[in-house]
Amino acid sequence: MIRIEAIFIGEPKSITDEKGTWLSAIYRTRVEGPIELRERSLAGDQVADPKNHGRPGQAVCVHPIVHYDFWNAAYDLDGERSLGPGSVGENWTISGGDEETVFCGDVYRVGTAIVQVSGPRGPCWKQERKLGLNGFLKGTIDSMRTGFYLQVLQPGIVNTRDNWALENRFNDPISVSLVNQAAYRGVAPDVFERIMSAEGVVQGWKDILQAGRAGK
Repeated sequence: MIRIEAIFIGEPKSITDEKGTWLSAIYRTRVEGPIELRERSLAGDQVADPKNHGRPGQAVCVHPIVHYDFWNAAYDLDGERSLGPGSVGENWTISGGDEETVFCGDVYRVGTAIVQVSGPRGPCWKQERKLGLNGFLKGTIDSMRTGFYLQVLQPGIVNTRDNWALENRFNDPISVSLVNQAAYRGVAPDVFERIMSAEGVVQGWKDILQAGRAGK
């Protein structure tokens, strides 16, 4: 059973580090208690780059908590240095599911809201800059530990510890992991065509995959 372990919201702010000043909402704050999930975002959550973020299919950014165990081991991080919920700027940290067990187009009831998996999160340089871990962006792509996005079909109230109840899954479902594989590692032609014809894979990702294949 998939469950929300933590909820985060943020707003754009300027961050100054050794590389200069940059604008981001990736430094999100943990929310305690119920919160409204609206059509395009959690109440109070904003984005700094509306060109690449904040579309309806990106209403909620989700990250599996198990990935933090991987990164802590890979970078030998422990104690106060260890990564945990919210470290990569997600809205929901979840347990019980990941890119291999969650499928594009899956519809879940969470709290009183209904959400649908829209596809992988595209890894961003801001994650590496926030964490200060060299090679984190490349490692995210290589390991395909990207997390994924949800769109909101029915707004409602959600809370930490809410379970996800699966309401619908398309026939011949395509996992988030398989879309990542097609994007970053390549797949056999028959698998590629299966992805491109799948109902659950949004057109935006089909366009990305088609463009990537044409460029090879």
